[in-house]
Amino acid sequence: MELAQLCSIARDVYSPACKRARISSSFAFNSEESNRQPSIEVLPEECLFEILRRISGGKERGACASVSKKWLMVLSSIRRSEICKPVSGCGDVEMASGESVEELDGCLTRSLEGKKATDLRLAAIAVGTSSRGGLGKLCIRGNSSSSGHGVTDLGLSAIARGCPSLRTLSLWNVPRVSDKGLSAIAKECHSIEKLDLCHCPSITDEGLAAIAGSCPNLSSLSIESCSRIGNAGVQAVAKFCPKLQSLSIKDCPLIGDQGLSALFSSSTAISKVKLQSLNITDLSLAVVGYYGKSITSLVLTGLQFVSEKGFWVMGRAKGLEKLASLVITSCRGTTDLGLEAISKGCLNLKQICLRKCSFVSDNGLMSFTRSAGCLESLQLEECNRVTESGIIGAISNCGAKLKSLSLVRCMGIKDTTAGLSLSSLSQCSSLRSLSIKNCPGFGSLGLALVGNLCPRLQHLELSGLHGVTDAGLLPLMRSCNAGLEKVNLSDCSSLSDEVVSTLARLHGGSLEVLNLDGCRRITDASLAAIAEHCMFLSDLDVSRCAITDAGIGYLSNATQLNIQVLSLSGCCYLSSRVLTCLKRIGRTLVGLNLQHCNGISSKTVEVLVESLWRCDILS
Repeated sequence: MELAQLCSIARDVYSPACKRARISSSFAFNSEESNRQPSIEVLPEECLFEILRRISGGKERGACASVSKKWLMVLSSIRRSEICKPVSGCGDVEMASGESVEELDGCLTRSLEGKKATDLRLAAIAVGTSSRGGLGKLCIRGNSSSSGHGVTDLGLSAIARGCPSLRTLSLWNVPRVSDKGLSAIAKECHSIEKLDLCHCPSITDEGLAAIAGSCPNLSSLSIESCSRIGNAGVQAVAKFCPKLQSLSIKDCPLIGDQGLSALFSSSTAISKVKLQSLNITDLSLAVVGYYGKSITSLVLTGLQFVSEKGFWVMGRAKGLEKLASLVITSCRGTTDLGLEAISKGCLNLKQICLRKCSFVSDNGLMSFTRSAGCLESLQLEECNRVTESGIIGAISNCGAKLKSLSLVRCMGIKDTTAGLSLSSLSQCSSLRSLSIKNCPGFGSLGLALVGNLCPRLQHLELSGLHGVTDAGLLPLMRSCNAGLEKVNLSDCSSLSDEVVSTLARLHGGSLEVLNLDGCRRITDASLAAIAEHCMFLSDLDVSRCAITDAGIGYLSNATQLNIQVLSLSGCCYLSSRVLTCLKRIGRTLVGLNLQHCNGISSKTVEVLVESLWRCDILS
């Protein structure tokens, strides 16, 4: 009876009239309960709330949160503004239930993934960080297999009350979070600057509009696979978020021309745009081309309803005056005509990447490179109508600007230079990096011609080019007068020791990285040349080459070598007798790969692990 009277007094004394409603917890005292041992757990949540809000220290609140689930949930329901006498400048955050946070970029950051992403953990984080203003960044990556125990609106509401200074929120695969949870964030966290929503099927336009209306500082928005967010949500962002700078929308079927047109026509600060797998038409690209005066980076992927006209108008509108980087992937409307219009309308374009653009041919590529006077980087991937003539012509057109050229799986390239003469082409003295991967038709004739056009190469990557022989690569190496620094010749199975010996002799004073993985004709003679001439080589990969213990001996005897990473994976001719040589090389090694070296015993590897204790060894 005394306990009942105490509770009655607590209600009268600690329940101000302006207090918001709590979860009701009815209880009655009968003769049995009066005989039980008194416990604070029988207090209703209103009383417990009034007691716990008077605990202001971070460590004390963390300890209280560890008492029971009930205490944790009550603590998480207390807003920071409702804590009596908040203590400033307290020590490290003491988290409930063993939770921990880290401080990055001057704010507390927490990431929850898979089964660890639960409401209880969010409540613990909210309580444990509230004494220092709460989290600044929160990332939640749910797990569909544990959807029954995943994050819900309840957990997100706890974060909203305890972390009013939250600036970055990322929600991935959280199907039980709805507009209610996002609205709670919008109500309490007005400092949100970055919002990332991915696979959130329960969030609709209402939730996104709530964030837009309450968070005017929103500068970065990413929406992916949110099937219920449409034009109305995007229009709300356009109306209330004038500071938006970065926009990424992927696979949202309800977002179309209406939403994007409103956004781009009203938001003048957007500088980075990524649009992928959307049901938009030529109209959206026309609006981007006309109003995108601040856009510096544009990524367009899988826009199946955009035609040639859309890309042509985007370029002809001449609004993309600051565009520096353009990536187009799997867009059927990308043609020679549209590409030419883009080059004439985007005069400051420095980087372009075209992937799976099957309607772009040599004519479009050469026309583009003639007009793109600032182009520094050109990447083509699976553009199968582009031939070797188009590549050579593009290099010649770029003159003194192009610095990097990359070709990946362009099957239209054949090793023929018919109709091309060196006298009719201009050198590209600015090109520093050349990468050609898995273009089986690119052979020795084309490579020799590229070498004559590009005398200042420093980075060379030729991967999977089985048709390239010594006769094609040697002229390129002799013409590179700036000194090659990084060379990757992996899976060029026709190359021999002569190439490596020439490379070491001509560029040993500058060569830092050399990859010969899968060059099966490379033998110990190449390692002897490397040991003699390469003074600055730090990374060497001779995996699956025909080297033996003697070749490793050459490297170990070279006192000037300073190799830090050595890969010998799949070198079947090596034996355990190589132990002494590897120990000598190991004085500078930080990484050693001995995988699939069947001739080296496990005992030898164990000895190496003990001797080279500072080196990471894969075996």
